[in-house]
Amino acid sequence: MSTTSFEAVAPGSALPAIEQAPVLGVPLAIVDYELTLDWIDAAVALGAREYLCVAAVHTVMESREDAALREAVGGAAFTVPDGQPLAWALRKLGHDIEGRVYGPELMDRACARAARSGLRFYLYGGRDERALAQLAANLRERHPGLQLVGGWSPPFRALSDAELDEVVARIDAARADVVWVGIGVPKQEKWMAAMRSRLDAPVLVGVGAAFDFHAGLVPQAPAWMQRRGLEWLFRLAQEPRRLWKRYARHNPRFVAGFARQWAAHRRGHGRGVGDSR
Repeated sequence: MSTTSFEAVAPGSALPAIEQAPVLGVPLAIVDYELTLDWIDAAVALGAREYLCVAAVHTVMESREDAALREAVGGAAFTVPDGQPLAWALRKLGHDIEGRVYGPELMDRACARAARSGLRFYLYGGRDERALAQLAANLRERHPGLQLVGGWSPPFRALSDAELDEVVARIDAARADVVWVGIGVPKQEKWMAAMRSRLDAPVLVGVGAAFDFHAGLVPQAPAWMQRRGLEWLFRLAQEPRRLWKRYARHNPRFVAGFARQWAAHRRGHGRGVGDSR
């Protein structure tokens, strides 16, 4: 996929349009890592106020049942296909996409670029403050010069109005360019949608498990399993009690739902938003 650099943005410019296509009703961006990072740079340069979602099959399937999540994902500037099956689905529908844009890899590449460009990052999420501190230490060690200007691991409950005000004050005081949000689906998408208008930071990005991976708390699947779309199997083996219901419920329904969408597409009169349930 060819990319265009948006690092130098003229005053008054608009953000570049990103091509999108729906998979089971969820619009997914036809992008690669460089195009996504270029877009983030452009949004920061323009002082935009946007957020990006990073979707796996879980996000797509939950969006079909959770109206608030569906609205939050729909309100994003765009949603990248984090799951390998979603990249395959887009390709099956005839779109020119090289592969998925994996959230942890996107975050790591963004840190490498920011260590050179000087973009300021804030970390919101993590299991607890100790895990967040380890994440920050690991990122700084891997990317010398990276400006991590703050972070907070919120409690696992709804925040009070006073706590939300404090979050806004903390992030705005840090003068962050990008806020990386790692509190899991669907909380992070709903949090970004609710907080977007209140925060000065130009870009928010929800990356879920990337915090745990980069903090070294949870191992990532081997590259060969990721390439074959078997990351879910590796994660299931790591956290069976937490994840078995998710995969047992969503994976078969995704396969069946996309099979209907693809069949409609092949017949030449598909609606492009997926079949009904």
